[in-house]
Amino acid sequence: MLSSKSTGSIVESSLDALLSDDSFLPELQGQIRKQAFTSLVSILSTPNHIHKSFLRISLENGKVIRIPAFRVQHNDTLGPYKGGIRFHESVNEDEVINLASLMTLKNALHEVPFGGGKGGIVINPREFSIKELHAICVKYVHYFSDVIGPDKDIPAPDMGSGDREMDWMMAEYKSIHPGQTYRGSFTGKSIVNGGSLGRREATGKGVYFTFRYMLHDFVQEQKKWFTTNKSVFAETALEYAERPLTVAVQGFGNVGSVAALEAFKCDFLQNKVVAVSDRNVTLYNSDGLDIPALVTYVTEGNGDLPTTKEQLEQNDIKADIHGRDDILTLDVDALFLAALEDQIHKNNVDDVKARIIIEGANSPVTGEADEVLSDKGVIIIPDILANAGGVIVSYFEWLQGRETQFYTEEQVYKLLYDKMKNTMDTILPQFFGDPFPLRQNCYIQAVMKLSTILYRQGKLY
Repeated sequence: MLSSKSTGSIVESSLDALLSDDSFLPELQGQIRKQAFTSLVSILSTPNHIHKSFLRISLENGKVIRIPAFRVQHNDTLGPYKGGIRFHESVNEDEVINLASLMTLKNALHEVPFGGGKGGIVINPREFSIKELHAICVKYVHYFSDVIGPDKDIPAPDMGSGDREMDWMMAEYKSIHPGQTYRGSFTGKSIVNGGSLGRREATGKGVYFTFRYMLHDFVQEQKKWFTTNKSVFAETALEYAERPLTVAVQGFGNVGSVAALEAFKCDFLQNKVVAVSDRNVTLYNSDGLDIPALVTYVTEGNGDLPTTKEQLEQNDIKADIHGRDDILTLDVDALFLAALEDQIHKNNVDDVKARIIIEGANSPVTGEADEVLSDKGVIIIPDILANAGGVIVSYFEWLQGRETQFYTEEQVYKLLYDKMKNTMDTILPQFFGDPFPLRQNCYIQAVMKLSTILYRQGKLY
């Protein structure tokens, strides 16, 4: 499910807030306005297409299995459908629909000219050989080849998949469609295969950038305004911008490890990463963890964080070992959630001590927990805003593939930060100027964009 509510509820509540705002679509008045907004709820809360298949896979042990697979195309008002393919045993149709809906809103919020889509394959990739994973990727493209393509629907990596899988999939798409444009059929590819520099790090860098930009750039530039604005969220931001901060990062994969490293290296904020976690363990050091050493340990073949004192000592890493979920309730200032959905929920929300939460993962805070935390004045930088770095750089990759001209890594990050800065500059004054949570402000902005385009295209009647 989405971070706060179902997609239908998000859209409906956002449109309810806009209905009485006469400055929004002023051309629509009276009964016609009500009818148009009813149409918008219907259009934006349901997917255009749900594609489902069972991939027939021959395993190396001789068995044949059938694996459920999905491709949901939610809305293409702004451009071709765009969204990752998730490889996870928990994948189900409702989850993929909600994630596709979130992509629609995310692209609209950040002015990325794509619609929302999402894919999923119900497997634990750790349980399959490389040859079997290759067969799964090939079959996925084969089964859905009629609905994906550079100008129709452009998949990308998601949980459990990466550039290797995108390379395999693009190669199969090219084989099925000889002589046609193929480079833009998938993004998140390896650099040698037409991928973009900076794509792997983009989400993590974007996640940390939203936190840094809010507390450093925006608060510092608007400090006089903040001193006269007395909203609880503004008070929290102003306080945290002026003192050293302790940071914890849940999840140490592509997103979490990059965000942790960005925090470790940051010269703008006095933040110290005191805790990180993965699927096995939480590591804690009140004096700050050696994040580069942990990144090296994970990337040099270990895959996971150290779990024993011996492993820590062998790598000269100083840390205390805690339970995996302990990171959620540590006494820290900022908590980055870069693991799975539903991590903070009604059963643990009262124990959460962080005053700023940044959603690097999709839907890590449930709706009930979101309301509890917001009522306490906790700033939540929502997934729709924080973790858009991946799709933004995927857009740059798509452009580079079409133009066959490629950006340097420095250019990619500058373009990424400029786009996220533009979004933040639109959203943050609204957020700090009213009592609504940041998530609601983001949803309203995205729905406004989609609604305006749908109206201009004559899709509401």
